[in-house]
Amino acid sequence: MMYKIENTAYGLKLTFSGVIKKEEMVQWAGELRIACGRAGSSFGVLIDMRDIKPLAPDVQEEMVKAQAFIKAAGLKRSCVILGSKILAMQFERLAKESGVFSYERYVDVGSNPDSETVALDWVVKGADAIRR
Repeated sequence: MMYKIENTAYGLKLTFSGVIKKEEMVQWAGELRIACGRAGSSFGVLIDMRDIKPLAPDVQEEMVKAQAFIKAAGLKRSCVILGSKILAMQFERLAKESGVFSYERYVDVGSNPDSETVALDWVVKGADAIRR
């Protein structure tokens, strides 16, 4: 698994690819806590998951914990860029469990080639051109 956490002008950009194991998700969550501290009291998050594989149940549990932490740390809006409808369903379910669903939108790369622009319009401006 590969991941990247970047602090940006709008908050955080998170990028994932490949298969994520529980230990890697726990490590990522620890680094995420530090990045959230740098993001300020209210921030947006862009999550690029177009190259990620579906998460195993134990990894899903860690993701839900991390999402709940992000919400409590000051999440304003987030958008997830996904490469498959299966992943979209998985992450919508996880967002409902963690409480971030109302803050989050999902963009499918296959149906929206300009996915990053659409995602950033939501994260930065609250321009909701994304169907739920």
